[in-house]
Amino acid sequence: MTVPEVEARDVPADAFLLDVREREEWVAGHAPEAVHIPMTEIQGRVDEVPADRQVYVVCRVGGRSYQVAAWLNHLGREAVNVGGGMQSWEGASRPMVSETGQPPFVA
Repeated sequence: MTVPEVEARDVPADAFLLDVREREEWVAGHAPEAVHIPMTEIQGRVDEVPADRQVYVVCRVGGRSYQVAAWLNHLGREAVNVGGGMQSWEGASRPMVSETGQPPFVA
């Protein structure tokens, strides 16, 4: 199965962005409007992912998000992998926040 991919700079501002990284990575820095469901929890929490709109899936560099996007597409969802992950997001100067009160970074 081919998984559609988009560069971080091209993710629409109003996109449903699903961050599948682990908690420690999320806490260090993430997109402000992203929804956090770690890859290890996605099967049990798939109902939290909208079935009626395109979902952009992101991780650190793109590998985990590719797997999750492929799985969501297999279920009949419309998922797109964010190529280069949060490293590309940060490199494109897209907004980021942290949960620590410190400047955000990609962990």
